[in-house]
Amino acid sequence: MNALAVLKQVRLTEKASGLSADLGQYTFEVAPKATKHQIAAAVEKTFKVSVVRVNTQTIAGKPKRTRSGRPTTTSVIKKAIVTLKAGDKIELV
Repeated sequence: MNALAVLKQVRLTEKASGLSADLGQYTFEVAPKATKHQIAAAVEKTFKVSVVRVNTQTIAGKPKRTRSGRPTTTSVIKKAIVTLKAGDKIELV
């Protein structure tokens, strides 16, 4: 997989902002089939930083109902929390 297929978007939340400011960790939404090694390589290639560790979470889709009452589910999301080497930084804004 290439870097654009692995990394979908950066998750900008209050918790993610705190992690990046305090611990040098950044949160990304990634492809569901991406491995930790592919995620690390994609972040290193895209942002020119050194990755120390990658933690992943798969968040299952939640059951919902449409306006007409039909049951559906939201899509499955995979998050990756990437820890960078001390001194490395990603400028997101």
